[in-house]
Amino acid sequence: MDHDSAFTGKDISRIDGPPKVEGRAKYAGEHHVPDLLHAAIVPASIARGRVTLIDTAAAMQFPGIVAIITHKNRPWLWPFGFLYKDLAGPPGKPFRPLYDDRVHFSGQPVALVVASTYEAARDGAALVRVSYAPEDHLTDLARSTAFKPRRNRLGVAPAPHPTGDAPRALAQAPIKIEATYTTAAENHHPMELFATTVAWGERSVTVYDKTQSPKSVELFLKVAFRLFRRKVRVVSSFVGGAFGLGLRPQQSVFLAVMAAKALKRSVRLVVPRDHMFALGYRANAIQTVCLGADMDGRLRAIRHKAIAATSQYEDAQDPLVNFSASLYGCDNVELSYELARLDTVSPCDMRAPGAATGMFALECAMDELAYAANIDPLALRFANYTQSDQSEKRPFSSKALRECYLEGAAHFGWERRRSAPRSMRKGKELIGFGMATGAWEAAMAPVPARAKVSLLADGRFEVTSSITDIGTGTYTILSQLAADALGAPMDRIVVRLGDSALPFNPIQGGSWTAATTGSAVEAACKKLKKLILSRARQAGIVGNREGAELLSAAALVDLSHLSGRDDICATATIFNVPFGKKYTGVTHSVVFAEVRIDEDLPVVRVTRLVCAVAAGRILNPKTARSQIIGACVMGIGKALYEDAAVDHNLGRCMAHSLADYHVASNADVYDIDVIFVDETDDKVSPIGVKGLGEIGSVAVAPAIANAIYHATGQRMRDLPITIDRLLQA
Repeated sequence: MDHDSAFTGKDISRIDGPPKVEGRAKYAGEHHVPDLLHAAIVPASIARGRVTLIDTAAAMQFPGIVAIITHKNRPWLWPFGFLYKDLAGPPGKPFRPLYDDRVHFSGQPVALVVASTYEAARDGAALVRVSYAPEDHLTDLARSTAFKPRRNRLGVAPAPHPTGDAPRALAQAPIKIEATYTTAAENHHPMELFATTVAWGERSVTVYDKTQSPKSVELFLKVAFRLFRRKVRVVSSFVGGAFGLGLRPQQSVFLAVMAAKALKRSVRLVVPRDHMFALGYRANAIQTVCLGADMDGRLRAIRHKAIAATSQYEDAQDPLVNFSASLYGCDNVELSYELARLDTVSPCDMRAPGAATGMFALECAMDELAYAANIDPLALRFANYTQSDQSEKRPFSSKALRECYLEGAAHFGWERRRSAPRSMRKGKELIGFGMATGAWEAAMAPVPARAKVSLLADGRFEVTSSITDIGTGTYTILSQLAADALGAPMDRIVVRLGDSALPFNPIQGGSWTAATTGSAVEAACKKLKKLILSRARQAGIVGNREGAELLSAAALVDLSHLSGRDDICATATIFNVPFGKKYTGVTHSVVFAEVRIDEDLPVVRVTRLVCAVAAGRILNPKTARSQIIGACVMGIGKALYEDAAVDHNLGRCMAHSLADYHVASNADVYDIDVIFVDETDDKVSPIGVKGLGEIGSVAVAPAIANAIYHATGQRMRDLPITIDRLLQA
């Protein structure tokens, strides 16, 4: 592919930066709507049972209270669970707030207070008294019973079938290790709270919602609330971070639309920070990895078993073990993935879902194998390098992982590492070097995506798509692609996103947006360019010369003769055939970590991270680097800090604020260096893009855990690695 360009591949600042800094960018909870009511959730205080009584007398007397909605007086809802399905939902029956008296998890909404002001709704909610008939609950994964899911979640491949004879190969391997790894549940805490503003009209409903898929939410609302006769429009122009929690319609949009329909009024619901713990979480998991190898470190067998949490009402699934079948060369592989039902809200996607947890276990086990075989951890990866996906028996579309190893190691200074644990120190601090490999699927979205490009009356080009920009820089890269495809300067490109009234696009997730929507935008621009040239010839503006490259729409055509006409536009649709593929697309990374640990009080500082990434074509190194840095920070949180801290006696998350639930902040983050290795891929997408959203976080936690072992000689197999666990090790 020829990608000579003026804008793509360049460091360009985000075009959505100025409106965000200046306050012109409106988020879901900020849109001005006349005659607006405000809503507040009353959460359940038990983990399982039934609501026996909701006393609203005191709350209704509070000034400003308009209504209190419960399962007793809510609007009519479909009794059939399948009518509440969404595009990203797992098998099972989706949770329906205020549907009946059943309590499925602590924090579940049991009432909704609607008032004239936010403060009145909040204070009124505190006056609602709820009585329960509690039942025995189970929130402890270690005490649960595992089962194999009978149905697979759409878009999540099941564990690959066994290859070879792993038990026999393990028994015969001269070197083998077996270890169990646990990871705590992680909660979502993006900067922007989840919020919904519903503008209720006589014939239309406009919903300003924090979501990663306006089209999905629109379809969900039309079906769930029988809004087929109304024009429903879902707008999510700006999103202050979502990371997977916004893939499904959230409680806020369900409850806000329910209240608006019941009262025939516009309603806003902003989920408070302490209720974020009841929206969804990265599933905690227990994993056992067995590795067998020859004396030179070559793998003879891999056995990886994972048990992950799910709710009582859905089978949430993530690809925890899948990459263990394809990352390294091995003839005997046996993988197992099971779920365990807990009395919690359904787990949800969180950046690099499945991979960030599953590869923590695999990559820590590889580090343990390196020490057992007395081989450098980096040399062990080279010894087991593979150029093909053995689980699918097909080659990779491209693979520059070897270059990631080499360039990352050189930049980090891996050669300075002394092999023995506790052999490197500075003063009272122990120093450890660790590394890990990361992988994430590189593909376009499994459903078609559309983009429209129009020539405006003022000579600018407008790019429209319903896809959201969740903070990744989508506005900017689409502008770059359009400018290059049209031969126009970027200041003549206008991009409108995040509106269900715009051309259909799938959920923004899975690192497929740049490859999918970007390809659609480029294709639409090329179609529009041909249309403009055709109209220009018909109007006699240009001659009938050959070669579109000589007829730049911006440079050679007098657009003033054509602009402003409704038919000067083009729409393109991109399809991704999900079957019969000849290649496996994977984005790869390698993370090298340096930790420093006080020998007396084992406070861990991650003083350096080097993340080398092979992700095909990089459209904007500046925004791409920002994505990887942010993902690395999330990886630091997973490794050292983030824990929902569930009290199993109460079945409740005890971390109710950012003071209790520690997210890595500036004080926890030191040097993070990002390297993009050269990689050309002409198979994974028409524009050669592989995707970056997930890959930066996959290998961070195992690299840090391995560095801690190198520093201390203590093998930490449970995340997060906190001071108390280090003291007890």
